[in-house]
Amino acid sequence: MSDISEARKIIKGFASTIGNIKLNTLVFQLVVKKIAHCTGKVVTTGMGKAGIAMEKFSSTLCSLGVPSCFLHPGTASHGDLGVLSPDDILFVASTSGKTREVLETVESATNIGVSSIIGITSHSDSPLRDVVNHTLDMGVIKEEGHLGLAPTSSILVMLAITDALALVVAKKKGLTAEGYFQYHHSGYLGETAAEMSSGKKYTNRPRK
Repeated sequence: MSDISEARKIIKGFASTIGNIKLNTLVFQLVVKKIAHCTGKVVTTGMGKAGIAMEKFSSTLCSLGVPSCFLHPGTASHGDLGVLSPDDILFVASTSGKTREVLETVESATNIGVSSIIGITSHSDSPLRDVVNHTLDMGVIKEEGHLGLAPTSSILVMLAITDALALVVAKKKGLTAEGYFQYHHSGYLGETAAEMSSGKKYTNRPRK
């Protein structure tokens, strides 16, 4: 198989995995409601590639007007837990749900009094399911590539679910283009949001 054929096969595998995501309606709606009515902030956490996905989730929430920040599980026990408060939501991601630092962060958050902890995981025997309040189930996932080991499909599923969650929350909160502009007023997206709000075209935008 040629390199390009292999790449196309992998990409088709990604598309199939994302297309087959199944969300538990009751859990998803509950998580949307909790985030939309959160009086604190959404603190995301995860280790390795899952952590990168959670950093992206946090950044997306901020741009949509939902206060959020990322807490690294490796430094949480070295003082960074101070970012948490009881009014916050802790959003925890781990495909296996067995990562020691992640589970320790959840335990510490519980001891601090964080009342709402949401997990996103895949493995049916994930210990994470037993220590969070609500679980978004990613389903059984096969990683792409000849080894089937590198976190690829699983991270794309995390990104798809959390992006969908962020966008649904933003719609539920009634975010408008004008509101988006307040949080993201620079660059191309800022100009686009401003145009959508005012109905006026920016003349200084670079032509393609």
